[in-house]
Amino acid sequence: MAGIRITEVDWQWLRNGAAHHTQEYPSPELVVRRGQMFTLVLELNCPLDSKETLIFTVETGPQASEALHTKAVFQIAELEVGDSWMAVKEAQTENTVTVSLTSPPNAVIGRYLLSARISSRRKHSNRKLGEFVLLFNPWCPEDDVFLASEEERQEYVLNDNGIIFRGVEKHIRAQGWNFGQFEEDILNICLSILDRSPSHQDDPAIDVSCRHDPVYVTRIISAMVNSNNDRGVVQGQWQGKYGGGTSPLHWRGSVAILHKWFKGRFKPVKYGQCWVFAGVMCTVLRCLGIATRVVSNFNSAHDTDRNLSVDKYVDSFGRTLEDLTEDSMWNFHVWNESWFARQDLGPSYNGWQVLDATPQEESEGIFRCGPASVTAIREGDVHLAHDGPFVFAEVNADYITWLWNEDESRERVYSDTKKIGRCISTKAVGSDSRVDITGLYKYPEGSRKERQVYRKAVRKLFSVEASGRRARVRRIGGRGLWRDDLLEPATKPSITGKFKVLEPPVLGHDLKLALCLTNLTSRAQRIRVNLSGATILYTRRPVAEILHESRTVRLGPEEEKKMPIKISYSQYKGDLTEDKKILLAAMCIVIKGEKLLVEKDITLEDFIAIKVLGPAMVGVAVTVEVMVVNPLLERVENCMLMVEGSGLLQGQLSIKVPSLEPQQSALVQFNITPSKSGPRQLQVDLVSPHFSDIKGFVIIHVATAK
Repeated sequence: MAGIRITEVDWQWLRNGAAHHTQEYPSPELVVRRGQMFTLVLELNCPLDSKETLIFTVETGPQASEALHTKAVFQIAELEVGDSWMAVKEAQTENTVTVSLTSPPNAVIGRYLLSARISSRRKHSNRKLGEFVLLFNPWCPEDDVFLASEEERQEYVLNDNGIIFRGVEKHIRAQGWNFGQFEEDILNICLSILDRSPSHQDDPAIDVSCRHDPVYVTRIISAMVNSNNDRGVVQGQWQGKYGGGTSPLHWRGSVAILHKWFKGRFKPVKYGQCWVFAGVMCTVLRCLGIATRVVSNFNSAHDTDRNLSVDKYVDSFGRTLEDLTEDSMWNFHVWNESWFARQDLGPSYNGWQVLDATPQEESEGIFRCGPASVTAIREGDVHLAHDGPFVFAEVNADYITWLWNEDESRERVYSDTKKIGRCISTKAVGSDSRVDITGLYKYPEGSRKERQVYRKAVRKLFSVEASGRRARVRRIGGRGLWRDDLLEPATKPSITGKFKVLEPPVLGHDLKLALCLTNLTSRAQRIRVNLSGATILYTRRPVAEILHESRTVRLGPEEEKKMPIKISYSQYKGDLTEDKKILLAAMCIVIKGEKLLVEKDITLEDFIAIKVLGPAMVGVAVTVEVMVVNPLLERVENCMLMVEGSGLLQGQLSIKVPSLEPQQSALVQFNITPSKSGPRQLQVDLVSPHFSDIKGFVIIHVATAK
């Protein structure tokens, strides 16, 4: 019997793929999930003797070792053997043996080499059977990433497209995103991201041994999706200039970015902004088997000095003084949440964890953020790992405006302190709706509980005792803020004001608004209104001033007046960024000295309509009709439709659009042939050298071929 050997391996792709929800991966090797049995059929050159058994070896990473749990040697057993790799013989015919292998639910994830030998043969007679990939398993109750709801697993692990919410709080826009985690080579690229990390380069054996832990893996991915400390995937750019690369708004999904990074020998891909980092990280984590979603926070604080307030310095026209203002409030910011247990913190903090790959602040010397427990953020437990203070500030910081006078004195100006952390949004499970999840991050704004949590966070952050001892916070540039200053609101002025949009703000048209001022007193008041307007990036950073004027208005007792404001298309067209955003500010100065700052963020609207003409079926061509409109009051040429959609077409499609007269609409038709069934997202962008991309998407329900 010395000559007995394994001659062939049947990896049972269809059976294992269906059982492990991995049949969508086009990987050349078997892909399975940890903590769950998978089956192999081994062919032998002669029958296996009853006294003999099979001994298997699995190993992953360089210098694999049993001590580091990156290697296991185990034989076919009748009984389950605790928390280790296991093999069970399912069936045996004359020359074949069917075996089921099971990994522990806390096994290291990654690419494994499987080898086997007959027990009667020497150790060095191990035969390499091939490689397989082991992923996290949200279907396994013992796995730290276990998610109980099948609907949520379908959405957060298996859905290869999604929606990212952008815009401003009062005008939230949905943008399609192709995650494409099951596209060609994406799994291999995601594993390469782990191998390119500085931790792996420093000590590969130890790094691989830590890959059983979702806290460790997600923190590595958070750092590697940006390129700030390593040759990570995406390079950020927030200056509005994208020479030598692709504008962040031109990306329609993660696949092209990941392919470009990999094929370019790990050279960072230019350029990304927050939604790009979040879209790519969602692809990577879903691909590795961790339930992940994209979350948008409107009026998101970037608190650089960890004092839980966004301190904005303005001049007498309400214009932000960039050289004094280190903190900022972005119109929106996009991050990720992943679902897993926090063995490091305790079961109270299990569930959704914030992860943010946008390089904003360093965490332990590296640009990354999280995982931070959403529960810990809501309860003000900012001292817990990782990066609680930064995330807490993003959704809870007080927004404080300071008027910086010419004599370098400053005074607090009344403004809305409840601005920060509004309409925190994510895509609904199983539909395109927007779900507001603000309540997961904080108690109702202004409630007693919300203020209690805020004070608790302040205490934990500054180690201020309950007696109220004051802690001084030093700001860059030598300015200091007393903590007590931040908790006391500015004096409420005797007038109120707000901007009202009189007509929908449409790209290519004049803007028509009114500043509505109300006198809250029973005496007449004179008010000087200093108006300013600027085109801005979504980070609210001003690009160019488009309005600067002063007016004086008299308000009778308890009178309300509307002050009309018009900004012509010619005023903003030359300086509008791809974000299509404008910020208006009115510094209202009551003659006796009170001051009120009124602000309005405007996003200009555009239009595209996509229609599928007939039922969609796998392998059958179907026509798509797109209606586009020239938003401008001038003729435009050289427009293109850029089309993308996983399971609907290979790569991207470019379609020329005929010349469009001023405000003319046109219908463009093209065919697609779906390759995968189920709900599929088709993205169609109108790209023009004359205006910013106009983006649209439609969900197409593809039936299987009859």
